Amino acid sequence: MAPVLTEGETLLATFTPDRLTYWRAHLIMAVGLGAAVGLFLLWQGNPYPVMGPIGAALAIAVRAAYVASEALGDLWYLTQNRLIGPRGLVIPRAQITSARAFLGSVQITTVTGERHLIKYLADPNADAARLMQAR
Repeated sequence: MAPVLTEGETLLATFTPDRLTYWRAHLIMAVGLGAAVGLFLLWQGNPYPVMGPIGAALAIAVRAAYVASEALGDLWYLTQNRLIGPRGLVIPRAQITSARAFLGSVQITTVTGERHLIKYLADPNADAARLMQAR
């Protein structure tokens, strides 16, 4: 659903979550946390340390599947005046001090120190540059 624009305002870019990036992030999280849980169970002397990584992977997979429709539906819109985020978030472009690629996302910092993430982007470096380009 496109945002409501003011008179004379034009849409410059739409930032859409990438499904492959979403699942890759969750796979990395499952592998990392699974390894940590397995090592913890080994350290504790558990006779079945392999169950930790299996449980972690299953838990993260279930969560990822449950939250996917919401996370992949978060669209961000850039106009010449503002950045419009999900759930009514509006950031005037003059308030944006930085936009940096951060783990498959773009972290936006405002002059007041607020931080926002545009998550699961296919090319976060290019999107961060686009956000800072015509500031």
